[in-house]
Amino acid sequence: MGICASSERVEQEHECDENVVYVMDEQCGGGGGAGEGGEDGRGAAAAACRKVASLYSQKGKKGPNQDAVILCQGFGMEDGVFCGVFDGHGRCGQFVSKLVRDYLPFMILSHRNALFLGDDDDGPAFSDASPSSSTDGSGGGSSPAPAQLLEEWREACANAFEAMDKELKLQADLDCSFSGTTAVCAIKQGRDLIVANLGDSRAVLATMSDTGYLRAVQLTTDQKPNLPQEAERIKRCNGRVFALKDEPSVLRVWLPSEDCPGLAMARSLGDFRLKRHGVVSEPQVAHRRVERGDLFIILATDGVWDVLSNEEVVSIVCATPRKQHASKAVAEAAAQRWRTRYPSSRVDDCSAVCLFLRDQDWGSSVAAAKAKAAAAAARAPHGHC
Repeated sequence: MGICASSERVEQEHECDENVVYVMDEQCGGGGGAGEGGEDGRGAAAAACRKVASLYSQKGKKGPNQDAVILCQGFGMEDGVFCGVFDGHGRCGQFVSKLVRDYLPFMILSHRNALFLGDDDDGPAFSDASPSSSTDGSGGGSSPAPAQLLEEWREACANAFEAMDKELKLQADLDCSFSGTTAVCAIKQGRDLIVANLGDSRAVLATMSDTGYLRAVQLTTDQKPNLPQEAERIKRCNGRVFALKDEPSVLRVWLPSEDCPGLAMARSLGDFRLKRHGVVSEPQVAHRRVERGDLFIILATDGVWDVLSNEEVVSIVCATPRKQHASKAVAEAAAQRWRTRYPSSRVDDCSAVCLFLRDQDWGSSVAAAKAKAAAAAARAPHGHC
């Protein structure tokens, strides 16, 4: 058994280095192809992807960059989008995160198609002509109830994450006994947004009210062993949860009779020695209908969230003049905060994806947001950010 889509390597546009990947390919199910039009076509595809989202990964000071990020445009439908952030850990973490990044999106789509079609192998890919695609209420097609849509994507994501975990275990040249990765993914299908999370990376939504109040809404829960339900499951499976003396605020997962590996999350892909002791690969999946005030979503690794608050990250993105630089601004701000807050510690890898939810020009969006915020602040100086 081999990894889904492994026989045909997806054509990819690389930005900066191998940690960041843009994909616009027929394998995404949207009908376009990264290879269409030769070099000009591939360049145009990458440029189109960069209008949809900003991606950036900055190596820290702990060794190889173990983060990986991806954007798939044309995912499942013509204007569908998949973006994901993966934070590897352990001796083989950088290989695990990249392998998962390259194949998990297409596994999710394959399992979603299988559920929709009732057949793993036959029939067309999930597309914008499918009954389960979203509409804006202007006619043409129908959208399932949010509960039904969430359940469909939850099952597809759970199946795909489980299959991905099994595939990692089958990799003869990749030892995942004490290596693994997080995964936080956002899937946009029309106005429907699905967020799947595994581990301690995070997704945050920036949304603005009609009165100009800008809010940072956390869409995921950091799945760390300090959460009672996570710790309870681990302890039921004879795993141990405790913090080291020199970092009392960081609870970690340990084997029953060995003081290793000290995993700082309760869910992950890989980490097979801990899978029998309560660490699971089941993602938490949520659905949101994109509303008029929703501006963008930030997915980032814990290298960002450990030193910057949700509100700070949203503010950094809003203050960035050009949207394609938004994720770079976030990663660089996080790296700088690491250096000032923890001068004796090694800076962590810092990676982010910013998925834009508005089609209008970025400068206009930022100006409008600032104008609304200024007007609201003038009316109630102490009630708004």
